[in-house]
Amino acid sequence: MSTDTTASVSTHILDTSLGRPAAAVPVQLSARSGAGEFVDLGGSQTDADGRCKDLPALPVGTTHVRLDFATETYFLTRNEQKAEAQQDAPANRDSGAFFPEVAITFAVVPGEHYHVPLLLNPFGYSVYRGS
Repeated sequence: MSTDTTASVSTHILDTSLGRPAAAVPVQLSARSGAGEFVDLGGSQTDADGRCKDLPALPVGTTHVRLDFATETYFLTRNEQKAEAQQDAPANRDSGAFFPEVAITFAVVPGEHYHVPLLLNPFGYSVYRGS
């Protein structure tokens, strides 16, 4: 939870090719202050609802946060969860991970909560600041 001196971060992942949450995706959280180097704070893994509910707290003075999503293993192990066939879809659309990892870096200010959802599919992704 954020305080007057720190920000807080949460995330979830939706696999848009399946229309389902992406479970068991490892997520690493790093932070830095100013122009310094990123420091790894630890990580979590998405639950059955695609959410990380236990990301580490951010240290006082954090100005930038990076979320690293390890997506390759997720795509390689979800073979049994194929999306419905689509007339215009490439035959190999579910063949693996074009993006083996997704790294999202964003600025934070103390006292704010940042929910950063990842909308994911084998050949693209999108993120936004949620609520």
